[in-house]
Amino acid sequence: MKYLSFALCSLALLSFALPAQAVPSKCEECHATLTPGIVKDFNRGVMAETMTCADCHGEDHMSADDADKAKLPTIATCQECHEDQAAQYLSGKHAKGLLPITAFPGFAHQQPTAFIAGQKGCNGCHNLGIVDEETKHQGLAGEFRAHYKYGMDCQNCHTRHAFSKAEALEPEACEQCHTGFDHAQWEMWNGSKHGAAYMTDKKAHRGPTCQDCHMAGGNHKVMTAWGFLALRLPEKDAEWMGYRASILKALGVLDKDGQPTARLDVVKAADMARLTEEAFNEQRDAMITTCKECHSETYVKENFANADQMIKAADKVFAEAIELVAKLYQDGILQSTTNQATFPYPDLLTFYEVDSQMEELLYEMFMDFRMKTYQASFHLMPDYTTWYGYAKLKETLVEMKDLDKQLRMAKGADKAAGE
Repeated sequence: MKYLSFALCSLALLSFALPAQAVPSKCEECHATLTPGIVKDFNRGVMAETMTCADCHGEDHMSADDADKAKLPTIATCQECHEDQAAQYLSGKHAKGLLPITAFPGFAHQQPTAFIAGQKGCNGCHNLGIVDEETKHQGLAGEFRAHYKYGMDCQNCHTRHAFSKAEALEPEACEQCHTGFDHAQWEMWNGSKHGAAYMTDKKAHRGPTCQDCHMAGGNHKVMTAWGFLALRLPEKDAEWMGYRASILKALGVLDKDGQPTARLDVVKAADMARLTEEAFNEQRDAMITTCKECHSETYVKENFANADQMIKAADKVFAEAIELVAKLYQDGILQSTTNQATFPYPDLLTFYEVDSQMEELLYEMFMDFRMKTYQASFHLMPDYTTWYGYAKLKETLVEMKDLDKQLRMAKGADKAAGE
């Protein structure tokens, strides 16, 4: 009898340790064998306590013969239960992740289909904002969905099929996109005092995570004052505005005479920059409020001001490099097929699809070194600001000036030989 009592007690304890069991569903009769990992993941999630597979996938697929009728969820599916979170998300920048890709199809169409539409490259992260087949989106989105049907928004942080809130609250959930070349925020945070304080004692939660700072109160909007490009308008600092004008011309947002172009509409649509003082201050004030939970307001504002000045310092070097390349175009020394929309300025939005070493160096300054200079300044990682950012900007400018001399000498020699 005592062994029976022990066994019953063990089963009772085990029932608390096991993941939640799904509401009985015919789907599991097949999928427990076909895709056991999916079934296990779903059963360990909270939604399994009240939902079945049909709540997200519909009831049209009931056998192997009609598998193609299974509905694939979109954010509209999640919105039925998570209305507030979906509304916050859709008002923020993450939901517009697809726009930079669809806005510049000249670049996208130069890449392998798998790289863009198959989500093995840019769209591995920038699939945010892809909609279902019934809802047509601008640009290449329909092509993306037709080629690769599995992308959807919420699963990027709450990975399927557990869709765990606990998982999405960990900084590692952000690492899959915010890492590497042009946005190494994971590496910067992980090596910062904030990251060290959190990672060395997660239970104490001494340091803030990505979510603590960028999703304060659980808000899914996720916006920043400077945006991805670290650009804002207007700019009261006249010297800095001069540097910024060069950058905006090379982005094709301003024409050679400083007048707005159609590309400005793309920047607006994607919320890639704050274009009014009020919009900038709204996001800056929100972050100050968050930081004040641990720091004094004086400390916070001084650190933000110093980070702002690192953007200015980076912009000064970058603008000089842009004007150097523009002068080569104007003087007929450097020929390019990639800047037809921005001539006589380089077109930064062609990224690495350029014709010369000089343009490749400028691309690296734009997408790598300038990014790391300012991002690391805000993520409290001086090593990245210095050796992976500002120092590389300065080093590359020296290299470009030397290359400029070589190109001009070669052009002079060719001219002399032809006379």
